[in-house]
Amino acid sequence: MFAAIRGHLAWKLFLSYLIVIVVGVLVLATAAELSIPTSFQRHLAEMSAMMGRMMGDSTLGVDLEADLFTNFRSAVNEALLLATFVSVLAAIIVSVLFSRQIVSPVQEMMSISQHIADGHFDERVNIPGEQPPSEMDELANLAVSFNRMASKLAQMETMRRQLIGDVAHELRTPLSTIKASMEGLIDGVLPAQIEIYQQVHREADRMQRLVNDLQELSRVEAGGFEMERQDVRIDASIETARTRLERQYIEKGVALEVEIEPNLPLIHADENRIGQVLLNLLGNALQYTPPKGKVCVRAARSKDEILIRIQDTGIGIPLEHLPHIFSRFYRVDKSRSRASGGSGIGLTIAKHIVEAHGGHIWAESPGKDKGSTFSFTLPIAAHA
Repeated sequence: MFAAIRGHLAWKLFLSYLIVIVVGVLVLATAAELSIPTSFQRHLAEMSAMMGRMMGDSTLGVDLEADLFTNFRSAVNEALLLATFVSVLAAIIVSVLFSRQIVSPVQEMMSISQHIADGHFDERVNIPGEQPPSEMDELANLAVSFNRMASKLAQMETMRRQLIGDVAHELRTPLSTIKASMEGLIDGVLPAQIEIYQQVHREADRMQRLVNDLQELSRVEAGGFEMERQDVRIDASIETARTRLERQYIEKGVALEVEIEPNLPLIHADENRIGQVLLNLLGNALQYTPPKGKVCVRAARSKDEILIRIQDTGIGIPLEHLPHIFSRFYRVDKSRSRASGGSGIGLTIAKHIVEAHGGHIWAESPGKDKGSTFSFTLPIAAHA
């Protein structure tokens, strides 16, 4: 099929050039046929009259005119025939050259696209020369776009493989614990005590939370979740999140402070989803802030947006980790288990929810053991 497409494209380009030349030759020949007799007749009328007067023979002038016209017409036709041959030959050469320049890159892209479809995502189209984007022709721009698409596909494939590996890794630990506990109970090595059953229940609960998080992540990444937007007071949402996590903060000995600018305008958002973002960020701050630390939530107006900042005095984030902090399953501290460090999906879900509301979310940190700040913005309601 690809060979047929390439052949059709080459022939179309060739015929397009050839038709232009043929039409030009036909127009030239027609114009010459129509204009030659008139011009020649006018020119010879003067010559015949002059020669007739000189020789005193009227028939000589007529015969001479006929011979001259025949010879002149033969010469013009011969010249046109030669010009036509040269024009067609030039058209063939030019068409072949141009066809190769156009068809060759297209053939290369078609071949590489087939390799990419077969799973070879490292294939790229060669772009001859280094030209600024403004000086590239259409084929060069097409090649650049094709390579960009191939890079995106390769990145998505890498993320897919990484996700499969991460999920397998996350499920392996609780499954191993459950299997070992059940084998110990069956063999009589472990006593049938409530602590053993509680441990099995905790590991099963970890697996269920991970599956629920993956399901939620799948919905938000695909944009398949519905939002019930309404006018929301951000200070009320922050207070609700603070109340739900207050006991956990007290038990760990971490202070939770809230500073909200008075008279903040309303936002048009899904209250439950925004509450989920706040819970994820506050829970993340609590998770990585040691006892006697502090977490501060601030909300203020910034032009036509509401800016919410959650600052902690926790373990901080090294600079090289900041660009990846919202990636799936990413953890700054690789030594932490999921039991103590969460599923690693909460920040990813928060990012998608904020962006679905038209806001932005980012993380800042001076470095390791210097705390971190997670900030996000939400647009103010249009009528506020």
